Amino acid sequence: MERLSPLDAAFLEIEDEDPAAALAIGSIAVVRGPVPAHDELVAAFTALLPLVPRWRQKVRHVPFDLGPPVWVDATTFDPARHFHRLALPAPGDEDALCDLIALIMSERLDRSRPLWECWVVEGLEGGRWAIVSKVHHCMTDGVSGNRLHDVFFREHETAPPPGEPEPEPSAAQLLMRSLRGLVTGPLSELGLMAGGLLAPRKLARRAAEAVRGLGALAPALIPVTPSSLSGPIGRQRRYELAHVSLPEIVAIAKTFGVTVNDVVLAAMSGAFREVLLTRGEKPAPDTLRALVPVSVRAGAGATTMDNQISLMLPLLPVDLADPMRRLVAVHERVAELKGRKEAQAGLAVTTSAQHGPFAPIAWAVRAGAKLPQRSIVTVATNVPGPRHRLAVLSREIEELYPYVPIALRLRTGVAVLSYGERMSFGVTADLDSAPQAHLLADTIERDIAWLAEQVRLQAVKRNSVPSAVPDS
Repeated sequence: MERLSPLDAAFLEIEDEDPAAALAIGSIAVVRGPVPAHDELVAAFTALLPLVPRWRQKVRHVPFDLGPPVWVDATTFDPARHFHRLALPAPGDEDALCDLIALIMSERLDRSRPLWECWVVEGLEGGRWAIVSKVHHCMTDGVSGNRLHDVFFREHETAPPPGEPEPEPSAAQLLMRSLRGLVTGPLSELGLMAGGLLAPRKLARRAAEAVRGLGALAPALIPVTPSSLSGPIGRQRRYELAHVSLPEIVAIAKTFGVTVNDVVLAAMSGAFREVLLTRGEKPAPDTLRALVPVSVRAGAGATTMDNQISLMLPLLPVDLADPMRRLVAVHERVAELKGRKEAQAGLAVTTSAQHGPFAPIAWAVRAGAKLPQRSIVTVATNVPGPRHRLAVLSREIEELYPYVPIALRLRTGVAVLSYGERMSFGVTADLDSAPQAHLLADTIERDIAWLAEQVRLQAVKRNSVPSAVPDS
């Protein structure tokens, strides 16, 4: 039995309080080759589940919020119940796949079971099929979710056999365990202080870091200029895709002295600007603040299945018409936030939350989820994917797409995942209030193509040598 961190638990609390939220992240693998039999695929995945013990566990809540939720073994776990199979009607193109992904990801996962599903989608054009993997955000972030590609889509030696599940605790047992934790937690820190292992100075520094973290994140409470990009959302989603060349993205970053993530955010800025202009709205400098998750994994944390993220909250330059100026502005703003250590500030806040009682944290998250936040407009996540090729039962995975959920008045979200030489942008949007998700995807491709053309033009200029004029 293992406790969820306050950050992991927050995704459950938000989903409970926001009726429009379905907080599962997704990964879509497009595979070439014959579709395996259902039993064959289930058996192949089941054999690898001992490598991911969390996939055999479910969440239990502690009565009266006296402790965070806990992971317990699902004693009636049946992997076959988590696999589903569908077929697309002809011609099975990308648009049809995107529509189906939106339907699958719009539905919440069943909390009474381990919080994951796999959907096999047959009938894609070109003799292909897909696996839509759906995992609740309380189990994983983008980086640890990306690790699942190597677990399930690479050749492994025989995985160890699964152990016997531990008996599920009763509500009374959960309550007693949490009550003991409320007593022993502070006593253990006092013991560490008495033994010199946790000095009062360290405690003071931890508290100061949390206060500074709250101060650094305070601008996120400032409302942005209102626009149609945020507001109430429903339960159903849209999903669109944009595809670009990863080597071109890297070349843009290298040529103009920025990062790959700067290029991604600049392209998103242009896309949201286009949507605003199409709707007859004037983009202002403070129209769009994005929530950008930042991984804080290190060492052994690189392989654990949980959320180890902080965040940055840049204002994206949707007011700038020139793509090059947008790229420069994004680079400068992100560099400024890094200089202010905004991501570290967010980490200090979430880390400090682990040392206090859970009930006030849960109540604060629930209250925040009920309030109509007006300071963050979108979420933008970028995860470097595998450069090596992956396969399912010796069938090659040709493409990988990401999916990010939306909630709390965020009408759109953009997830970015690279695979091999390609980078894919998955645009999640509310079905009713964000009908122009396709325009976001199209403009992302257009802006990156424009920047790539500037790289080529600069290369031509560098390589142009004036013809020598012979002396007369």
